[in-house]
Parts: sequence; C-alpha cells; structure tokens
Amino acid sequence: MVTSPVPPVIDLRSDTVTRPDDTMRSAMSSAEVGDNVIDTDPTMRELERRAATVLGMPAALWTPSGTMANLIALSIQLSRGDRFLAPRDAHVLVNELGSAAWLAGGMPEPLDHDAGPGRPSPRALRAAVGPREVPYYGLRTSLLCLENTHNAAGGAVTPPHEHARLVALAKDAGLRVHLDGARLWHAAVTLGVLPAALTVGVDTVSACFSKGLGAPVGSVLAGSAEFIEQARRMRHMLGGGVRQGGILAAACLLALDRVDELAESHAAARQLAEGLTELGWQVVEPQTNIVLAPVADLAMTLDSLRSLHVLASPMAGKVRFVTHRDISAADIDEVLRRIKAAA
Repeated sequence: MVTSPVPPVIDLRSDTVTRPDDTMRSAMSSAEVGDNVIDTDPTMRELERRAATVLGMPAALWTPSGTMANLIALSIQLSRGDRFLAPRDAHVLVNELGSAAWLAGGMPEPLDHDAGPGRPSPRALRAAVGPREVPYYGLRTSLLCLENTHNAAGGAVTPPHEHARLVALAKDAGLRVHLDGARLWHAAVTLGVLPAALTVGVDTVSACFSKGLGAPVGSVLAGSAEFIEQARRMRHMLGGGVRQGGILAAACLLALDRVDELAESHAAARQLAEGLTELGWQVVEPQTNIVLAPVADLAMTLDSLRSLHVLASPMAGKVRFVTHRDISAADIDEVLRRIKAAA
C-alpha cells in the first residue's frame, strides 16, 4: 500500500513562531556577556542604548516579554484604583491575564474604535476622560494606553497625525501616555516613517523583538532616565533580572537590523488576502502582516485548516493568519492551493 507523503505544516498562527536563523544563532553564541544584575552586560547595554535612540526616548530597558514591559509601565504610572483608558480589545485589556488590574492596580476603561480599526477618536477620548476635577471618592483617570499596531484589529496602524492628536488631548487632561508598540516596527514600515515618529509625546513605549524579526525572546521598555531606573527595580521584583543577558540581546540587536525586511511579510499578507478573496472568503484588508477573516463557524474552520496542515488562530471572533519571515510567497501559494483543493 502506497501512502501519500504528509505535507509540511505551514504555521500562520503568529509571527512569534519565527526561529533564529544561523546568522542570529552565531551572533548569540559569540556575544560579549556579563552579569546584568550585579553591574551591566555590555551587549545588553548596547541594545538598550540603540533601542532608546531608535524609539526616540532618553533611555530603555530590556525585558523578557512585552507583557512584562507593559506591566512595569502601568505599575509605575498608575496609583492603585486609578482608571486607565485603552482602545477596546487592546492587548493590555484582553491578552495579559488582567495583570493591569491585578498587579498594577488599574481600573481599565475601553475606548471604541470610532475613528477606524483600533483607533479611538479625540472625541471619544475626550468623553471618556471626563471632568478634570472629581470628588475625592470619584474615579481618577491618570493614564492613556495606546496600541500601534492594534493586534486584535488586524494589525491596524495609527498614523502620526492621529497619534499626535490623542497624545495632545491626553496631556491637556493631565494624563500620562503609554504606547504598547509590540509591533511598532510594522507600523513604521507600512507608513514609511522612523519608529520615533510614532512615539512623539508619549511618556513610555514598549516594543517587541520576537514578533516577526526572528529573535527568540525579548522586548524593550523606553522612557525617561528616571523612569527607567524605577523600571529596573520593578523588573527585578517581577523576576526579570537576567544574568548573562547579552546572549539574548545579541539576537535583539540583529532583529533591529531586520526591521525593513518586514515589508516582505506585509506583501505576503496582501498576497494571502487577495487569494482568499478570490476563493470566496470575506477578508479584512491587511495593513501590515495580519489577515483577519470572519467565518460562519470559527472552530470548524480552524479544524479544517489544521487538517490541511495549515495553522491559524482565533482573534476577535475571526480567523487570524499572520505572515512572518519564515513564510515565503511560495508558502502562501501552497496555502491557497490546499484551501482551493479542499473546497
């Protein structure tokens, strides 16, 4: 009996499934290291210096994950019981296990996307902020948390002029601003601007090196020098004080060199979206590397794709496909071929 070969799995669940290539592994193995808790690791110090410059901030701190970076930012900038505002379905609201409330002590308030996917309007923000003066027993709003790109909205991008209006309004209302820029690199590539153009006016920003750039682990949190000193203490409280972190920082430094290559993932996302549309799928037009497709039965669709050895994930009630550096144009053609053949 002749059996057909099993087709290779094409993994489109997330851009976090990328693996370090040989060049990155070589950089990691030859990295200069030191104890990053007792004093500083030289490669980690270089990464933090460079990341701060790229993000347009005075100082930066490496963290093991974006969730930790966001938690540190919120913990320092919120007093217990303070309300913070964030776009509906933001990562800090729905994908970080409630740590913004549980550990940072904040009361979350979602903002509707009335200016477009992932983008609240200044009017919505103004209404949510409410009066500047409240009774002592009233709920005090002290922080706005933005997200660019907005993951659950399909990698939606907030352009610099909209970002500037929201930040200006928040500042006028006495709010501090944190930007969850886990995929800020994607937004910058799509808009053709430097990442620092998308952080103007914020107090703090986080960004991730493991989303599509090939690094195995690591994010960065940036802000003022005083804030970063506080953040370093908070990171240690949360168990994020690594020792010879230069091995990981070397991968993140190389990831920074590869930001422009994200355009290839964006092109693959457009290729996939166009192909799915031709096959009769309803698809949200991608702005970056995330393709969302509403379907009648989400669980059944994901199971059907899995039977084709195509992995996708659920997001906001839709099928989410995420393209990344380990996926080629030929892989996208193969995904479309399998779906068409199964139909």
